[in-house]
Amino acid sequence: MRSAGLGLALVLALAAGTGTAVAQGQAVAPAATAPQAPPTPAARPPRQGYEVVAVYPHDPTAFTQGLVFRNGELIESTGRFPSTVRRVRLEDGAVLARRELDTTYFGEGLTVFGDRALSLTWQNGKGFIWNPDTLEPIGEFAYSGEGWGLTHDGTRLILSDGTPRLRFLDPQTFAETGGVTVNWQGRPVGRLNELEFIDGEVWANVWQTDAVLRIDPATGNILSVIDLSGLLAPGDIRDPNDEVLNGIAWDPETRRLFVTGKNWPKLFEIRVTEPR
Repeated sequence: MRSAGLGLALVLALAAGTGTAVAQGQAVAPAATAPQAPPTPAARPPRQGYEVVAVYPHDPTAFTQGLVFRNGELIESTGRFPSTVRRVRLEDGAVLARRELDTTYFGEGLTVFGDRALSLTWQNGKGFIWNPDTLEPIGEFAYSGEGWGLTHDGTRLILSDGTPRLRFLDPQTFAETGGVTVNWQGRPVGRLNELEFIDGEVWANVWQTDAVLRIDPATGNILSVIDLSGLLAPGDIRDPNDEVLNGIAWDPETRRLFVTGKNWPKLFEIRVTEPR
């Protein structure tokens, strides 16, 4: 069994750090109103570990922001300059096709919705639409605020922006249609980064932690915390503050789960262990 790492500790710290802001933002009941019993808090989310199934090469210059498994390959978006969108062969990490963004843009998360690959930018409020087979650019879209991670549930896009809120977007008009606040027993948890939709749940990296959160998209409740500490050997990490876990890809046909990180030299297929 693996010991609790930075993932769980920092998630708890982030939740504790936002608790005061939530309290200040709540409406105060008039003095004449009888006090109401506080809501029953959600059960403490369990922690899960992992087992490594396979290890694959990964481009150590790829500052991974988004990761999707499609047709036996990976589609990956990277940040920094120039940011890229690329098709990657799983077995050897070879880049099969690549598109660079103008250096005006810092690339962020990515998802594939139907016959379109959609990628975000950090602070430009602009997304790009690509042909997922050729990576030919086929359009653009706009959204408010920052872009961090992107996934979908088959009906709507789900976007993270670094705050505790997941935002729901119409996949055709890109209008915001709703959202949910991700919370640990009622306390918001921010820094939600790369996203993946798996079996009705949103799985989210938490920036600069070893944690992946399993989130109920209906309530925002954290269902469990997957602790991936120790996945990449310390000798493979040059900058622990920058080269952090980020990138989740799910193959629903074979039920394989892949994870990597920013500038990591390896991509891992893992199996998540039972809650404890």
